[in-house]
Amino acid sequence: MSDPSEEFDPGSREEREVAAEAASDSSDLLSLMAHTYRGELGRTSSWRTRIDRTTNWAVVVTASLLTWTFSNESRPHYVLLIGVVMLSVFLGIETRRYRMFDVWRSRVRLLEENVFANALDPEGVEQSNWRKLLSEDLREPTVKTPTLEAMSRRLRRVYAPLLSVLVGAWIVRITVFTPSGSGVVATAAIGAIPGAFVITLVSGFSLIAMTLTLRRPPRRAKGKLQSADRADEWK
Repeated sequence: MSDPSEEFDPGSREEREVAAEAASDSSDLLSLMAHTYRGELGRTSSWRTRIDRTTNWAVVVTASLLTWTFSNESRPHYVLLIGVVMLSVFLGIETRRYRMFDVWRSRVRLLEENVFANALDPEGVEQSNWRKLLSEDLREPTVKTPTLEAMSRRLRRVYAPLLSVLVGAWIVRITVFTPSGSGVVATAAIGAIPGAFVITLVSGFSLIAMTLTLRRPPRRAKGKLQSADRADEWK
């Protein structure tokens, strides 16, 4: 019996390009794509779970701070601003996670559109060079979503409402619960930090957050759920 190690030469051209044989056989290629799809879908689900965890923490922090701050009039108002800072940190973490999630999500959508959808309806093929696109991305993975775009999406989906609630609650806290004899500006002060500076800082932050939220995205994510007239066909 021959030694298996003598039959396999990893340096030979035939062995190094053995996977290229699958491209000439449709059944082998479809089998390979099925395994690829399952792997990419698993990565997508993993990163989706990480995003959901950050979102859950952001919601819990917001609810906890609101409950604690308004449970007693003597509670300091700046705790709500600490909550704004914490949500900003969560937003930064979730932005990075969303960018990584979009790497795997884009591959899943590429396979769904050009393999499975085309198998069901060959007339609706989306891209003729999808195999080249997927091959290039597998060799050199790239992040498709810019940081500002990812941040804008997460703001519209989750963080803009949460930040609005905290900022709105802070405004109510320094206006409705203003101590007698003190103005709103004086109440907004935090220790030695003047109230005018605090109000200016919060206003500037809110303006930046609103600008990013309303910012028109430079590109539209493939596979994004949209309302369609044909939805009635599924009822």
